[in-house]
Amino acid sequence: MKRKLLYLFMVLIPSFVYAQINFDDHFENKTLRMDYYHAGDSTSEQFYFDEFIEEPNWGGSKTKLIDSLNYGNSYLKVFDAKSNTLIYSRGYCTLFDEWQTTDEAKKTTRAILETVVIPFPKDSIRIDLYTRDRKNEFVKRFEIATSPANYFIRQVNRHKYESFKQLYNGDPSGKLDIVFIPDGYTRDEMGKFKQDVAKFSGYLFEYDPYDSMKDDINIWGVLAPSVESGIDIPGDSVYVDNLLETSYYTFDSERYAMTFNNKVVRDAAANVPYDQIIILMNSEKYGGGAIYNYYSVFAGRNEKAKQTFVHEFGHGFAGLADEYYTSDVAYVDFYPTDVEPWEGNITTLVDFDSKWKDLVADSLTVPTPDDEKYDENMIGVFEGGGYVEKGVYRPTRNSIMKSFTSNEYNEVSKRIIRRVLETYID
Repeated sequence: MKRKLLYLFMVLIPSFVYAQINFDDHFENKTLRMDYYHAGDSTSEQFYFDEFIEEPNWGGSKTKLIDSLNYGNSYLKVFDAKSNTLIYSRGYCTLFDEWQTTDEAKKTTRAILETVVIPFPKDSIRIDLYTRDRKNEFVKRFEIATSPANYFIRQVNRHKYESFKQLYNGDPSGKLDIVFIPDGYTRDEMGKFKQDVAKFSGYLFEYDPYDSMKDDINIWGVLAPSVESGIDIPGDSVYVDNLLETSYYTFDSERYAMTFNNKVVRDAAANVPYDQIIILMNSEKYGGGAIYNYYSVFAGRNEKAKQTFVHEFGHGFAGLADEYYTSDVAYVDFYPTDVEPWEGNITTLVDFDSKWKDLVADSLTVPTPDDEKYDENMIGVFEGGGYVEKGVYRPTRNSIMKSFTSNEYNEVSKRIIRRVLETYID
């Protein structure tokens, strides 16, 4: 009974917090985007402002402006300059966060362009950026002030394209808005891109809990052609003139496909109201990647495309961690075992009470032996996850976040997805 009351209290907190900020008091129905460079090495980081851009659409909620999920390695806070009131916040992750955990980051420095978006302010604001320290606590790293009177806010979109509604269930401010952007599709292949968007949109709703929440989702497509067809594969000396410059071998991991050309991605997405960006690669080679509240990427023309899409969207939308531990990745000590990961579907048992402890039967051993006598969907605490074999634990023996021999999210991930989706809808 105590667990049920605690969970009810946790669910009610966001509604209480969100109600404090009136959107129309502080914002207009369009977007202020800030591009900046995140630089450093494995042990240091610096932020460098690039530019502000005004975009015509705001896809986010107008009632749930303060993020209470505490997800992401980075965090954005926006304050009204006159009253110092927090009026908007959002957790997110970045490609730089991941790069810092690679061997390369121990040997050199690097700068990666990143973006945050907020509702367009009516008055002067201060933007603060935070990242987590070694103990997973948020530390302020950067701040900048601006106002709508700032005439250096760029107002011209460099990449205007036609768009279409694949699924429209109502006002973007009360829905989760997903935008598909093509990469490696030529102008002559835009018809194929539209067919692919329809196909993968349909696939999404084959999975619980998206199927039961379909009416809360809008899906858009942007007809942004590339000069050449296909995707870069540096390991095979294949280079293509594709618009978003998506490429395999990110961080020298063959199947990891991402882009460092964040400006073009955001320019293309700005043609519609959006909350989540999906880059659909015109490629037969298996691969993809995703960053929480940043973008998701997958190759759409191979036999694993459907599951890759759903797996990567789990990362990009809900901040789900990988539950596998036997595959080669570029990361080193990605999850320190002496702190609790922020991701909801893995644990180091440092603070298991904050995870799925309420779903584990009292009679079950914790940690739970990875024994075939247990159904692969049974909720337990199985060792191995987050790319390491020891010290990190996952909820089930198998799930689509661990292996494609499973074709469903486990119940822990489903609960997280529902919780995140609720922050977008009215």
